[in-house]
Amino acid sequence: MPTTGRRRRPGSLRIRGVVVCAALVAAAPLLTACSAGSVEIDAGAMSPADQRACRDLVAGLPTTLAGLEARELSGDTEYGAAWGDPAIVLTCGVGVPDGFDEFSACTEVSGVGWFVPPEQEKDQDSDVLLTAVGYSPRVSLLVPADRRGSPSADALAALAGPVLEHLTLEDGCA
Repeated sequence: MPTTGRRRRPGSLRIRGVVVCAALVAAAPLLTACSAGSVEIDAGAMSPADQRACRDLVAGLPTTLAGLEARELSGDTEYGAAWGDPAIVLTCGVGVPDGFDEFSACTEVSGVGWFVPPEQEKDQDSDVLLTAVGYSPRVSLLVPADRRGSPSADALAALAGPVLEHLTLEDGCA
């Protein structure tokens, strides 16, 4: 019988397709292990009124923030949100931040005053925790070092509307 010069692989195309699909399914846990997991939200103890205000705030948050998509959450999921990887994380119902006192200065963005610990403000290579200390309940925004600058400014501007709408200003922070 004459040969045509074509080499034939053993097994049909259908069998090879099934083998490839099985290999991809078997590798799926390894592929998902590399993706970002859920972001833990740990809100403090709150009064029922503060819990309600935080839930309303979170319900009013955008699904994208500074061009970053929302992330899956764990923990106190009703009281926070996260966007991107590394994540910018908002937590509602937080305590007074370390280093804050009546003489502390705040940075105002779109009408909301945010306290930034001075050591974090100076070190541009570190994560920064901003807190809207003048509001009840207080809300914090953790910004990874990679997201400082324009992304964090865009995030703060986008969050101003929901903060002003759902939280109560008790004391201005200038």
